[in-house]
Amino acid sequence: METVFLGDSDLCVSRLAFGGCPMGRHGWGDVSKQGFLDAINVALDSGLTFFDTADTYGLGEGERTLGEALGRRRGNAVIATKFGVRVEGGRTFYDNSPQWINAALRASLQRLNTDHVDLFQIHYRDGVTPLDDVVATLSDLRDQGLIRHFGLSNVGLGDAAELTPVGHRFVSFQDEFSLANRTHESDINALSQSFGLTPLTWGSLGQGILTGKYDSATRFDPNDRRSRPVYVNFHGAKLEHNLRIVDVLREIAEEVRKPVPSVAIRWILDRLPGSVAIAGIKTTEQLTSNLAALDWQLTPAQLDALTTVSEDEVADEQH
Repeated sequence: METVFLGDSDLCVSRLAFGGCPMGRHGWGDVSKQGFLDAINVALDSGLTFFDTADTYGLGEGERTLGEALGRRRGNAVIATKFGVRVEGGRTFYDNSPQWINAALRASLQRLNTDHVDLFQIHYRDGVTPLDDVVATLSDLRDQGLIRHFGLSNVGLGDAAELTPVGHRFVSFQDEFSLANRTHESDINALSQSFGLTPLTWGSLGQGILTGKYDSATRFDPNDRRSRPVYVNFHGAKLEHNLRIVDVLREIAEEVRKPVPSVAIRWILDRLPGSVAIAGIKTTEQLTSNLAALDWQLTPAQLDALTTVSEDEVADEQH
């Protein structure tokens, strides 16, 4: 199993993380709770150690499902969850206040059925609470033994000034990155190098478009978020470009005798050395396909082919 230490910490994780967003069972079509429970246990059997979730996934259902699945095997897992998004009174807003951080953590611990969180991450900044105050609160929680380390999500170079005094206190940061979305690639590299943070990529399979399961005729049920135009990977010109990327993925998958999704994940791991790819998983079959991304490398020619076919995407996003 390929592993990496997060930042300069002692937290060693698998380079593939089990993404918990679908575990919330909201907005991803018809999903089975038993499918998640089975997949998590197979993941542990396979040596996958890193599980990423958030308190907002299914309004806590994602954390509850993960906690139930891990059970007595909690000691074999590294749990990452997030705080900072509140849903109250019919509205959703960001809150990084010390009071909410404390309340959110205690609620997450209860849902996860654990006495500590290994990686506690800011989901989104609230634009109000000074980052110094957030770090002070997280440091206190770490001193209490309730969390081991803390990380960031959805930050970029525009946040560098605020990060400069305290960025080294974090061990990782999450951002969207895949062959279907390379918009933040330069920011990811800069933040990683400037602050010594390990990149954790979300949307690693472009919400599924890079799995090779979908084409221009695909239609999602209304209860699947991908049916909405805001999920651009499955609509219009963006979809057509993504399908050209999938064509190259298929060619390489045949060469290396690997599943298409594993090649898309492998590109991330090779393109961003020392990174972790988070992939949402709903079934044991998806898990097995994604695990095939580990313990090998693309050839330089294969890496270049995928980088080149996805470069038009970077240009499109920047204009």
